Amino acid sequence: MPDIKRTISAPKALLQLRDLAEEMIQLSGVLTGELRQVLEQKADEIKVNRSDLEGILKELSPVTSPSSTIMNVKDGTQLMLIPEGEFLAGGLGKDEGGGEPFPVRLPAYYLAMYPVTNIQYAQFLNQAQPCNSDLELWIDLDSECFIRKTGSGYVAYRQRNDHPVVQVSWFGANAYAIWASLRLPSELEWEKGARGVDGRQYPWGNVWKESKCRNRNNRGSEKTCRVQNYPAGCSPWGLYQMSGNIWEWCQDWYDLHAYYRYRKGKLSPSPEGDYRVLRGASWYENNTEEEFRGAYRGCDEPGDRYSIRGFRLAGAAAF
Repeated sequence: MPDIKRTISAPKALLQLRDLAEEMIQLSGVLTGELRQVLEQKADEIKVNRSDLEGILKELSPVTSPSSTIMNVKDGTQLMLIPEGEFLAGGLGKDEGGGEPFPVRLPAYYLAMYPVTNIQYAQFLNQAQPCNSDLELWIDLDSECFIRKTGSGYVAYRQRNDHPVVQVSWFGANAYAIWASLRLPSELEWEKGARGVDGRQYPWGNVWKESKCRNRNNRGSEKTCRVQNYPAGCSPWGLYQMSGNIWEWCQDWYDLHAYYRYRKGKLSPSPEGDYRVLRGASWYENNTEEEFRGAYRGCDEPGDRYSIRGFRLAGAAAF
């Protein structure tokens, strides 16, 4: 048995143990005593200090703490508490701050574990009963959308209840958020939810792994998938599909220079613009790792509705 207190943990071994711990916790949904025992044995095997293991588990275990998860009564959205504190934001892109990730401090907030689904959006339409002009502004109920009108109501169909709603504009996403007594996330909130605190490239780490998110190369003949799919690709907070499946609308106006201001500590978003921010990439992208990065910023006109776009919700830490 090695002298654990005197063992110096090598960076490669630490990364190996962290990846194993993250995958095991994501698959099981909680850090059990049995999982901890397995991880302790692995730490001894690869000569990782137990204090380093505890640091890894302290970082990962809040992800799965039941007390950090709430459900919004209005629409059933499950939200995860993202605690107050710093995270590393931005990147090398010309609209990402143009350098290494930099620290940003955000207050605590809640972010949805999953994108809003077809059945949730159909429920919203049934209760809101929008006039024709609002309905057209919010969502395109064409063949690419899996919500349709039947008589005086709306239903999800073709067994796509738990797929993310698509063909929804920023206006349609914002209208839903207001109805649910929640809101769309700021792009900094979205990014912290996707990347955790350590500036990683992708929700699962720094190495591109096509199998961990929905993209064109692994979708087969389908497009979107269930919002509960790809659990191994969850973010450090346990949020699903922060990369792939659909692009997600954020609250902010897109500003090419926003991250240069954020780098200086000026965190107020632009008060106006022509485009709203989109984050996360979708099932459509296939031959670039770039767009699936947590720092990658997309944008489009707020009224546009496409089959690769949806949204998830956010809320204040006390609401």
